[in-house]
Amino acid sequence: MARCQVCFRQCEIEEGKEGFCRSRGCRDGRIVPLFYGKVSSLALDPIEKKPLARFFPGSRILSVGSFGCNLRCPFCQNHEISWSDEAYAEAADADLCTPEELAAIAGSCKDRGNIGLAYTYNEPLVSYEFVRDTAALIQKAGMKNVIVTNGTATLPVWRELAPFTDAANIDLKGFSARYYEQVLSGSLETVKDLIREAVTTCHVELTTLIVPGENDTEEEMEALCRWVSELTDGNGKRIGENIPLHISRFFPRFHMTEKNATDVGHIYHLADVARRLLKYVYTGNC
Repeated sequence: MARCQVCFRQCEIEEGKEGFCRSRGCRDGRIVPLFYGKVSSLALDPIEKKPLARFFPGSRILSVGSFGCNLRCPFCQNHEISWSDEAYAEAADADLCTPEELAAIAGSCKDRGNIGLAYTYNEPLVSYEFVRDTAALIQKAGMKNVIVTNGTATLPVWRELAPFTDAANIDLKGFSARYYEQVLSGSLETVKDLIREAVTTCHVELTTLIVPGENDTEEEMEALCRWVSELTDGNGKRIGENIPLHISRFFPRFHMTEKNATDVGHIYHLADVARRLLKYVYTGNC
């Protein structure tokens, strides 16, 4: 048995078994990423699709996905590769790609406007070792690394990745412990801790998906933005008001099909609320 220290759950995993995320397991007495190098998706995307609005705007970035996630968002848009049964079945047969191979592919896309590699689509930090190993090669090649994450990782994990990370989009999915615990099976405080750390090490943008009846009140948006606005850099200087926030529209998906899509007008209203405290607010899926 061994303890996984990637997220707040700190799963105690028996030999031959997997943790909550089903992406990490105990093998030969130690915790290993079960999907290291398993690639589910590879695409050259506009940087704005990550979404990043203020990091090399107009550029493109090679985006890679693997399998697995340590949250259980019932509305997951990428459930085919995140935490559904199909995702884990597909992962077992997926092709392997080494960090060297992936870095070479990223380099070959430079003539198509590629600036680097984005780790995205599923939750990349459940296999952070692969991100770390690949990111080191991308950095050595003079390219950029972008991490798109739910933020539910411990600070030691982030600190391993920070020296290679140029930008991150971190989900701040809501601003209540109830929502994180009861709906997402997550931890708001873990995400807040990671955001506090990340803004001192790289360019950070945040994304909040607005789910009707869950995290859609004006009061919650104001509390979220007030917290963001008070974030500081490594020298204690307040930088929060300059952190971009993407407010996105929900569509019924996966295990949450009983709700309607978020009203577009309400998204715009919440964006106006956010702009009282933050300079850079963007709306998505509208």
